[in-house]
Amino acid sequence: MTTAPLRLTCAATLLLASLTANAQSKDIVVDPKGEVPYAIDQRNAVVKSGTDLCWRTGYWTPGAAAETKAGEVPVGCECDKDVVGTEKCAPAAARGAAPAPAAAPTVAASAPARCDFSYALPADSAFAFNKSALTPSARAALDSAVLGKLSACAEVSSVIVTGHTDRLGTQSYNQKLSEKRADAVQAYLVGKGLKAANIDTMGAGKTQPIKRCDDTLGRKKLIDCLTPNRRVTIDVKGPARQQ
Repeated sequence: MTTAPLRLTCAATLLLASLTANAQSKDIVVDPKGEVPYAIDQRNAVVKSGTDLCWRTGYWTPGAAAETKAGEVPVGCECDKDVVGTEKCAPAAARGAAPAPAAAPTVAASAPARCDFSYALPADSAFAFNKSALTPSARAALDSAVLGKLSACAEVSSVIVTGHTDRLGTQSYNQKLSEKRADAVQAYLVGKGLKAANIDTMGAGKTQPIKRCDDTLGRKKLIDCLTPNRRVTIDVKGPARQQ
């Protein structure tokens, strides 16, 4: 493998390390009120990966990306413009301005088509408690929901695989476990033909839960309740094939 997998030891390290990695990219400063759908640093600037992708949190939804503001426009206009839409991403002044005089017809240059997509293993394909091995259901899900979509890509520019755990256990233990889960998915994708050099892996430990459960449930029921948090997310970027 020609590039070492991205390793982050905790959520705080994720924020600080990303500041250096993104020194050359545009800062996206958000309004921190409410649940911000992207990871932010102490300046309220969105944290990005080395490939300039905004790091989503467990609170990310298309609606949240379109509601949280970064200046005059939603933060999703900078991070997920294809999800938010062009109309919402126009500055307020531009939306209220009178139509410009008609100009001579020109041939508009269309943006190159993309095959970008994100996927998270569903609860029925989640990792067993304290395990990093892919279940048969998880392998089937990766085949259909990830590998099955790659045929739409002319090439795969980058794949970011992020492992997650539930909250049971120490932060350091769960960090390592989340990295092992990301590595398991990477190994499976490489075995199916993806280039290892195009895949970055990271572990988020137990810092980004998507479900919260009451400790009074008892250990077995609590482990079952926390199942959705034992997951891996995959973000794929690349140009689409020409139709």
